[in-house]
Formats: sequence, structure tokens, C-alpha cells
Amino acid sequence: MRRPLLRAPLLLCSALLLGTGCESMKPRAVSPADGTTATEPPDASVPTEASVPDAGAPSTDATPSPWQRARVGDRVEYAFSAHRGRPGADTGVGVAGHVSLEVVAVQAPWAWLTVTFTDDQGNPLAHPRLSQPRVLPMRMEETQPWKEEHRGQRSTEQTTAAGRSWDARRFLDDRRPSDGPLQNRLYANEPGPLYLTHGLLDASTTLSGFGASGSQQLTLVSFRQGTDAPGTVPVLDRPWGPGTWYDVHQDVSGTSSVRRVCLGAERGFVLRKELTGPSGEAPCADLRDAETTPLEEALLAAVSEAVSQPQQWPPIAAGFAPPRRETFTVAQHPVPALVFEAPSGEGAERRVQATTYAAEPWGAALNGLADEARFMPLADAVYRAPPKGKRVPEDGTALTGWGRWVIDGGR
Repeated sequence: MRRPLLRAPLLLCSALLLGTGCESMKPRAVSPADGTTATEPPDASVPTEASVPDAGAPSTDATPSPWQRARVGDRVEYAFSAHRGRPGADTGVGVAGHVSLEVVAVQAPWAWLTVTFTDDQGNPLAHPRLSQPRVLPMRMEETQPWKEEHRGQRSTEQTTAAGRSWDARRFLDDRRPSDGPLQNRLYANEPGPLYLTHGLLDASTTLSGFGASGSQQLTLVSFRQGTDAPGTVPVLDRPWGPGTWYDVHQDVSGTSSVRRVCLGAERGFVLRKELTGPSGEAPCADLRDAETTPLEEALLAAVSEAVSQPQQWPPIAAGFAPPRRETFTVAQHPVPALVFEAPSGEGAERRVQATTYAAEPWGAALNGLADEARFMPLADAVYRAPPKGKRVPEDGTALTGWGRWVIDGGR
């Protein structure tokens, strides 16, 4: 499925989910107050404005990956915040709190992590997307080289975070002149105990251009190193995504297809790959050419999505009638659901859009389903509705199945 450098503003902002109180938390393109900065001069080998390998770039045989030494209890914790402005309004929506990643079991080739979002006091968050802890199996060995690059200006710093001094490197990518975001990332030169997030100390993104207003930020709060205890492998009832797959049936302009989404994770990268059609007994055997996202960027995206999507469940859209309750069956899974309907389109022939959501996105009926699919419609279709007779389905999508490709206990 992303501090105490800026601790005081975070405590204030976490109570202000609506309003302008989070304004002071918007990411700033500056170094921590207790750090010193030196911009690296350009040279022939490392340009100042260039693609620079991530701190967690794949290791070589001479430098084994710290993931191969993962231990139960290894943990990092970040304070997070996200804010979105509302066009034409003085108020916005925001969320803030803490997110922790912790290794809870090691069973080669997998390290099993939990991902937990809380408020500043450690209590569950009310936001539906962040309210539940999730399980993340991470392969400690890589099946292929994964690499993420940072663009922009690079500088070096000595800074203090989580009670420790760090030699660090900042990557500043300012695309505001072209209506893009300002991205600011600070990484420890040697990830050490922060290997879960490639050594991330601080990350912020400030939106800009095309009416966008908002920001999201992660700042390191604490870390802990674990022990050699084996731990207990958790079940994948509430997965963040890696280790699972799901299928979506699509009818578009008279053409039917099935899209399979496979989700994985290796050595600090989250993987996502879409396939056409089910792939038999080995649903996600090949993750080559998958989309890759560093784990820390996936965390940042999660809090960004939390304020970019509806704050309540089910999401209520203008123009839809009050929902009716039904049971929506996905393969062998009966799911309590809510169906919303509204008129669709124009013209002499009446059409209706029907959108179906899970009544309880974290309910047991959806055990094993990736969280990205829990918060999408179970089905979304447009029907032609003649004055007499049954509705005729036109375009639509529907969740048709899901499962785990990493079995409990590892594979």
C-alpha cells in the first residue's frame, strides 16, 4: 500500500480534518532546522539536474541487501499529513497521524510486515481507507532488478531525526513552472535501520497548477531493530495488496474482457501488473514488467488518496437516489452491498447508471481482497431502460473474483 522533525505542527493539525488549520503543515522545500546543507557541484559524472538512483537501488553480490537480514521487530514509524484545498472555498480537507511498518514474521523467502495508520495517540483513524491495519508479505530476494530514480537537484546534509544524526541526501524536483508539483525527498546515505523505506527521513509533495491545491508529507519519528525470533505468519485476510490478485470483467462498446490485477512486493518495492484474462493455476507467476513503486512512495500515495477520495462510506454522489441493500455475489463470495442508481445521459431513451459498493469495505465477506479493490465499486453499469420490459445492460464493469497467490506461511 507515505516525524520529530515537524512534530508540533502535526499534533495541532491532526485535530483539524476540515479547515485551514493544516496550512502550516504543507511541505516546504527547506532542510531541517538542525541540519546543514551543501549543494553538490555539477561534475561530468553526476549532473545536478538528472536521474539519480534511489537509496534502495538493487544491491550487488558485494553489498547484500539488508532485506536478507530482516528480523522480527524491525520497525519504522512516520508522522504523516495530507491536505486538499477546495476550489473557491477557504476550507479544505485533511488527515494526519502516524503510520508504522513492522516486520512480524520472517519465513524465507518472505518477510511479513504490518502497515498501521493511527492518530497521534495511537488510536485507530476514523477515515475508512486508513482505519484498519494491513498485512504486507515482502519477498526478501529479488526475482529481477528493481530500481527507482529521483529527478531534480541533489544536495547533501547532516541532520538529526528520531534521536540520531544522519548523513543525508536531498532530492528536490520543482516542476511548478510547468504546472507540476514540488517534490522534496530526504534520504539517509546509508539506510541502516531504515531499510524498510530505503532510508527515508522526510518526503513531501506540494501540488501546483491546474487549480490543484494541497500537499502530503511523511517525517521519520522513530525506528527499532528487532530480534531473531521467528514470529507468527499472519493470515492475509486484510492485505494491503501484495500477495493477492483480483479480476474485473469489462463490457465496453459490445466487447467483453477480463482484467486481472496482480500485486506483489520485493525488497522494498510494491509491484502491480495487469493481465488480460485469468492465468490458470498460477495466477501471478510472472511479475516481469510490473509497475514498481518504492514502499515509502506507496505510503505517501495512500495518505494522498485518503484526502482525494470521499471521506465517508459509502461514497454519496449528487444525483443518486438513496441506496437499496442487496447481496452481490463474487464467485463464491456473497457480499452485503449497497446499490445506488441515477439517471444517465440524455435523449429519448431512458438510461440508468447503477453503482454497487460493499456495505462494509473491511467486512469478513471481503477477506483476502486487496484494499484498492475494496474501495472501488463492486459493479458499475449503464442500463437502457425502456418504458416497458426489462432493462438492457450496456457498458459496465464488475469484480468477478479474487484470491491469494502467496499462501499463508509463504511460498
